Amino acid sequence: MARNLGLDNWIEGRGVGTSSQGRPSGSGHQSSIGKSQARVFALTQQEAQTSNAVVSSILSICDMNDWVLFDPGATHSFISPCFTSRLGRDCVRRKEQLVVSTPLKEIFMVEWEYESCVVRVKDNDTLVNLVVLDTLDFDVISEMDWLSPCHASVDCYHKLVTFDFPGYSIVVRDTQAKVGNVSQVSVVKEFVDVFPDELPGLPPEREIKFCIDLILDTRPISIPPYRMAPTELKELKDQLEDLLDEGFIRPSVSPWGTPVLFVKKKDGSLRLCIDYRQLKKVTVKNKYPLPRIDDLFDQLQGAQCFSKIDLRFGYHQLRIRNEDIPKTVFRTRYGHYEFLVMSFGLTNAPAAFMDLMNRVFKPYLDKFVVVFIDDILIYSKSREEHEQHLKIVL
Repeated sequence: MARNLGLDNWIEGRGVGTSSQGRPSGSGHQSSIGKSQARVFALTQQEAQTSNAVVSSILSICDMNDWVLFDPGATHSFISPCFTSRLGRDCVRRKEQLVVSTPLKEIFMVEWEYESCVVRVKDNDTLVNLVVLDTLDFDVISEMDWLSPCHASVDCYHKLVTFDFPGYSIVVRDTQAKVGNVSQVSVVKEFVDVFPDELPGLPPEREIKFCIDLILDTRPISIPPYRMAPTELKELKDQLEDLLDEGFIRPSVSPWGTPVLFVKKKDGSLRLCIDYRQLKKVTVKNKYPLPRIDDLFDQLQGAQCFSKIDLRFGYHQLRIRNEDIPKTVFRTRYGHYEFLVMSFGLTNAPAAFMDLMNRVFKPYLDKFVVVFIDDILIYSKSREEHEQHLKIVL
C-alpha cells in the first residue's frame, strides 16, 4: 500500500547517510576516512515553520529555482538526494566524513558532496559546496559561510534574508512550500485502492516469506517486560488493540519473549519498538545485498519528472514463515503476543524486503524505477512518459 506521491524525503531513512537508527551508508560500505562534526537546526518543513532561527525561500542554484532553507546555525550547506539528479553532474567523496547532528539528536554520517555549485542572487554568482544529506524536505540547506561574501544578513524575527550589493539591496522573504494533495493527481484517481488510509489486514501470500534462521543449538530467549510510565502503558494498550484489529499480531504461549519500549517520533507521537537485540545475536545473517546509493543516482541521468511512492507500513506487507512466528514474541503487562508479519527491528528485515521489492519491480528496474527497501522512485524524461510509467507501477 502506498503513501505519498512526490519528491519529499526520498529514501525515508534508508538512504544516503547512516543514522542513529542504523540506516545503511550511502557509500555501500564502511568508510575508513576521517570524521568531522556538523549540525543543522532544521530538516523538515514542520521544524522550519515552528523555528524562529531559520528562513526558507526560493533561490537560483545551478541555474534552477530551488527551495532553500537559510540556516544560520548550520555548519555546512546540504542538498537533498531528490534534487541532485537534476544537477547533471557527478558528486565526489569528501576527504572527511561529516557526523551531522540535528535538533532531535539524530546523527547522520555523510561523505558525498557536489563541488563549486553556482548560487545566483540577481546578477551576482557565488560558488558553494553542497553535501548530500538524506531526509531533507528542502532542496538545499544553506549555511552562512557563502552568504557572508554576499554581505547577507538573516533576520529570523521578520523571516527575511537581505543581500547588500554595491548600490542596491535584495530582500528575500520567507516562503512556505505548497504541498499538493495526492488525491488530486489524475493518475492516483485511477488507483484509489492503492492509497488506503489504513492497511486492510494481513498481506496476501507471496512467493517469499520472512525467515528467522538461528545459529545451531540456540535455546529460546525470554526476557521480562520493561517498566513503563502510566502514559506509556495507555499508549501500549491502544497500539496493541490496533495491531490485533489489523491481524498483524495474535496472543502467544511461545517460550520466546522480548520486552518492548517506546521511542518518540519527530511529530511527538510514540513508536512501539520491540527490543530484539538478543534475538539478533543468534540469528543467521542474510547476505542479500542492498544497492549502493551512488549507483542508483547513475540511473537518473537525463530524467526530468520524478514521483516517489513511500509504502505505508511496508514491513507489515510481508508475512513471516509459520515456524518462525513463535520467535517474534514480545512480552507486555497486557500479555504475550507474536507477529504474523515482519516487524521493525528484526535482523535481515531490510534484506528480505529488498528481495521482495526487486522481485516485484524486476521488469522495470534501471529503466524507470529505482527501489531502496520500501521506497520507490519513478523517473521519466517527459510528463507524458511519466504518466505511463506511473500507471504501470501502480
